[in-house]
Amino acid sequence: VQLLESGGGLVQAGGSLRLSCATWRLRLAGSAMGWLRQAPGKERERVSCIGYNGGVTYYADSVRGRFTISRDKTTLYLQMNSLKPEDTAMYYCAARYDYCSPNPQDFPYWGQGTQVTVPS
Repeated sequence: VQLLESGGGLVQAGGSLRLSCATWRLRLAGSAMGWLRQAPGKERERVSCIGYNGGVTYYADSVRGRFTISRDKTTLYLQMNSLKPEDTAMYYCAARYDYCSPNPQDFPYWGQGTQVTVPS
């Protein structure tokens, strides 16, 4: 399984970005995918997760109502609106063949990350 994120960048507060995660050799059936982030000096946290059929989604309280996760057969997306300085972090795409876990360590497959920076 390979995951490759793109779409990060520098955006002013209140702006939007759309992250993408292309997948290779990931079986859609039974796979949950998530976006996780890690800011300097902080632990990695799960931002959002989506079940294999897109019918189940989870959001961290800090992003609910601003971020939207979606997926198609080969790509995971994260639409980020109303970005805030506290959203600044390295964003990772991750996958597992199970339900959406809130624990980053439960995801065995990871991308290399894409940086999102929102200046204060």
